[in-house]
Amino acid sequence: MLQTNRLIGGILLVSGTSIGAGMLALPVISSFGGFFPSLLFLTICWLFLFVTSLLLLDVNLACPGEVNLISMASRTLGVWGKGVCWVTYLLLLYSLTAAYIAGSAPLFLDAIYFMTGWKAPVWIGPFPLLFLFGIFVYLGTQAVDWVNRLLMAGLILAYFLLAAFVPSHMDFSYLLHVDYSAIWIAVPVMITSFGFHIIIPTLTTYLHHDKKKLRIILFLGSLVPLVVYLFWEFLVLGTVPLEGLISSWSTGQTGAFAVSQVIENKWITSVSSTFAFFAIVTSFLGVSLSLSDFLTDGLKMRRFSLGREFASLLTFIPPLIFVLVYQRGFIIALQYAGIFVAILLCILPALMAWTLPTYRSLLRRGLLLAVILLSIFVIALDILEEVGYLKTLVLNVSVKS
Repeated sequence: MLQTNRLIGGILLVSGTSIGAGMLALPVISSFGGFFPSLLFLTICWLFLFVTSLLLLDVNLACPGEVNLISMASRTLGVWGKGVCWVTYLLLLYSLTAAYIAGSAPLFLDAIYFMTGWKAPVWIGPFPLLFLFGIFVYLGTQAVDWVNRLLMAGLILAYFLLAAFVPSHMDFSYLLHVDYSAIWIAVPVMITSFGFHIIIPTLTTYLHHDKKKLRIILFLGSLVPLVVYLFWEFLVLGTVPLEGLISSWSTGQTGAFAVSQVIENKWITSVSSTFAFFAIVTSFLGVSLSLSDFLTDGLKMRRFSLGREFASLLTFIPPLIFVLVYQRGFIIALQYAGIFVAILLCILPALMAWTLPTYRSLLRRGLLLAVILLSIFVIALDILEEVGYLKTLVLNVSVKS
């Protein structure tokens, strides 16, 4: 019974870690390409990231004991692999943690105003997420597992409420827009939206290195976000006209916000905000738990009596200070999240798997090379976006539309 509960909990942890910023940003950034290109590319990105998650799992299982990415990279690739892992992991997870802290701030401020009538100062916004949910990260995987189940239930309920009431406002002609040349700008975000790999070392320990159960968890846990993403794309892209989504993209708003602006229904606006809240918190828990475990392992904090406390402080204080001092600064890091994901969760697992005896056949070597080349392609797309080439392309598409 305990193993079954942990299996379900593991699936929900993978799903919850994935369904976050991607859920909020995907419909907006993929709108330039249209629904059908989004459907195709999301499925390809899911398959690609699922394959790389299996590579990382095999490496994890080949390393005895309770290890995290830093130990895995050190044992398989040596000092240079350890260095690359440290840098990219910290850049990715600190930027994501900062994003979730900042993204939750306006939601908590609105909730405080609704419940008390007090318009709290902006600097208070980032603290409720840490005080209310950071304690579960400190308590460890089992605590996060149980609270994540409740939050996932809330996320699913809000999702189905939107799915029940939004279709009556849809215009299916909006789904007919297709431009494959413009969908490439969304690929780095799509890749980042399936970045559940960071939870794998924690799950491996949690499931006592049970390879069969872990593979089931990775497949089902990643398949749930794919189905949710596709249906959410269908709802948003079928409800909001392209010009509305372009406006949301230019102002940094979410798909849920775009829907609420079009429908102009207070009840749907409240459900959209609730949905955004659950999406942010479930991802915050998975990402910050992985970051805490990474720091505990990398800095060997298990040797110290207050190691868990120090790991928690190192997990939350840097992104909190960053958000408080430079509130829009985290956006700069998030713009490169696709690069971090491609290096950390795709290229490094392939290179680490290359060192394993089970990956010495010609076919498996070919698979690893294909993963590395596709990852380099994703990095190139992200760089092209940052230098403005892809942004110019999609803006030209929007003008033509």
